[in-house]
Amino acid sequence: MKFHFEFDIKKLSRPVQHQHSLLLIGSCFTENMGEKLRKHKFNLSGNPNGILFNPVSVAEALGSYIENKKISTGDIFQHNETWHSWKHHSRFSGITAQDCVQKINDSTTGAHTYLKTADHLLITLGSAWLYTLTEDAANAITGSVAANNHKAPAGWFQKRLMSAEEVVNVLDETLKKLFAFNPGLQVIFTISPVRHLREGVIENNRSKAVLIQAVHQLVEQYEALYYFPAYELVIDDLRDYRFYAEDLVHPNYQATQYVWEKFINACMSEETRNLMKEIAEINLAFQHKPFNSLTGQHQHFMESYLNKTKNLQEQHPYLDLKNELAYFQKIK
Repeated sequence: MKFHFEFDIKKLSRPVQHQHSLLLIGSCFTENMGEKLRKHKFNLSGNPNGILFNPVSVAEALGSYIENKKISTGDIFQHNETWHSWKHHSRFSGITAQDCVQKINDSTTGAHTYLKTADHLLITLGSAWLYTLTEDAANAITGSVAANNHKAPAGWFQKRLMSAEEVVNVLDETLKKLFAFNPGLQVIFTISPVRHLREGVIENNRSKAVLIQAVHQLVEQYEALYYFPAYELVIDDLRDYRFYAEDLVHPNYQATQYVWEKFINACMSEETRNLMKEIAEINLAFQHKPFNSLTGQHQHFMESYLNKTKNLQEQHPYLDLKNELAYFQKIK
């Protein structure tokens, strides 16, 4: 008997390799993928504006990286004794205006430099619902899109659903700028399987449908675009609430791991996957906690993995294994 529906996934034409640079931007699902990529020693920059959900905020963020756009204290606002930016996640907020501005500008400069030579850009869209600022909002351009509500009063926002055509237009303009800035860039699109149930079940499905339609239309237009079906893997392949966390909104560990395994099979070569297995073995040893670090058995364990890590570093000098090497060198 079959208890879930598996489907074939188109392979990425230019597979991701450890020598490549990846920039990840978008929803919290991007954070999950980024964590796994970092653990396997890929070179990446993740969410330089913090978590973003809607296409407009993603497009505006990418535009700011291309232009290396700096902000000043006049571009932020104070709420609940903290300074915030309407274009950034609250992790960039600060107790002082200068602290907030500094963190944002440093991140933008870093993203500008990184994006210029990046090999892959992974964009995960979460929702087509926009929250635009009203005239009551602090230090806001009325009608502009808020990337994060910063727990501000509801009266500061108006909500509307983007059309597929609007999403296509916003992202198409951004893609043209991206390819002019970095002609060798490959863009991977995904739709987040996180369910935005605060909007409502019907509203969430309308939103996801808009995003799916728009992204597929763009993928058909650009050779350098690729669609990875993270959303479909959870909704149509796994298709069971046991693969969600207790909030019934976020995919749980098993679901995220399943999507990750499908991602590496579709987007990475066999050679890269084999290297990932070697890195995973070293990671496991790196996290090992001995009962007694003075035993000969543990000393042999440390020496063995020191040699393995040294050999791996020599074979693949682009890997960052300095922490692991430092740890395994602690032989008494």
